[in-house]
Amino acid sequence: MHLHKLFLHTFISLSILMGPLTLLAQQIPPAEPPKQMPKPEGEPQALEVTANEVLVPTLVEKPHGGIVYGLNAGDFIVEDDGIPQKIRLQEEMDTAPVMLVVAVEQGAMSVLEFDKFSRLGPLLDLFLTDDRAQAALVGFDSEPHLLVDFTHSGEQLNQHLKRMQPGDGGAAILDTASYAVDLLESQPKEFRRVLLLISEERDHGSKHIKREQLIRRIGNSDVLVLSVTFSPARAELLHDVQDNGDNRTMSIISALVMAVQGVKKNVAKEITVMSGGEYTNFTGDKGFEKHVVDAAKRSRNRYLITFTPSNPKPGLHTLRVRLTENYGAKVVARANYWVDENPGSVN
Repeated sequence: MHLHKLFLHTFISLSILMGPLTLLAQQIPPAEPPKQMPKPEGEPQALEVTANEVLVPTLVEKPHGGIVYGLNAGDFIVEDDGIPQKIRLQEEMDTAPVMLVVAVEQGAMSVLEFDKFSRLGPLLDLFLTDDRAQAALVGFDSEPHLLVDFTHSGEQLNQHLKRMQPGDGGAAILDTASYAVDLLESQPKEFRRVLLLISEERDHGSKHIKREQLIRRIGNSDVLVLSVTFSPARAELLHDVQDNGDNRTMSIISALVMAVQGVKKNVAKEITVMSGGEYTNFTGDKGFEKHVVDAAKRSRNRYLITFTPSNPKPGLHTLRVRLTENYGAKVVARANYWVDENPGSVN
């Protein structure tokens, strides 16, 4: 009888707490369609990638931190399903201006992290150092919502982050990642496209895209995904924080199965690894700010390797990027790409 009363009291307390949150969620507007942004003045450096080439963003880190610069195409080996490829390297490092989508979770238990999110604005200025760079802000719960269209104004982004309201109980990461890719691919090709995903690890409530479809969507895009996650359950904070794809040489069938299983377990991490980005999680204020700053700095320090697949068979391909000599460095690179059924549709 005592336990029954305790349960009833807890249920009533939670109902009182969630009531205002539900009302606030109902005030959030639905997702808006991507808008085409006019080209900026001047001629930004174009990413020289043809329709039949695969773009492989690659970060090379020193054993004790820091970035390795000055490498050339002869220093890299790229294997596509275990087969070495003939590659080329962009002459310069990634100097094209950034087109950024910041996707911040508003649903589920993310309200507990809102104090950190409200301080995200000034950190985004690190992505906007080029005058031509642009950023858009997407909030999401059971649906993604375009809060701020592409802008160079860090202040505009900052104001919306400070006023962000709690959403419903959903965390539709699959739907949001696909929506963000649509936003980025509607923008000019001259820009380096980056998705900064700030969310928990697992999807709750996506209903517009399936896991297999998102794997194909990411594999068909040139979007670099950077993920900074929080874990609602304390035990999940012990997950490994990075995976550079070194051990992903396998058959196409098993690669797809492994990718689907990875998305089920931790969608934020899996799509990050696929794109060649970086995944990490945070537990405190300083950890959150540090990870965002690191993501901004390292997003601009990637070598841009391209190749035309020697065997562009349809489906998911597994990539492995390594150095010709063992410098003791760590290579973080794109782990997968997808080839459509139609000839020439390689991304």
